[in-house]
Amino acid sequence: MTHSQKCPKCNSAMVQGFVVDNTYGGRSVSHWAEDAPQKSFWTGVKLPPGLLIPIGTFRCGSCGYLEQYARQEFAAK
Repeated sequence: MTHSQKCPKCNSAMVQGFVVDNTYGGRSVSHWAEDAPQKSFWTGVKLPPGLLIPIGTFRCGSCGYLEQYARQEFAAK
């Protein structure tokens, strides 16, 4: 799903995209997790028991401003 947005900083057009998480042997879309991060010896960060929500990012083509939204519709399809 593609959205049209205007930049709140300079009022230019924004383009939808996503922030890439590079994982061992692959790539994924960044996700939002509720609560403060907690260290994990084995994985770096413990995941909370709640829902992980994919993050969609919009970039201004003029000034480069980034705006992010956490919604299920931004999951990889």
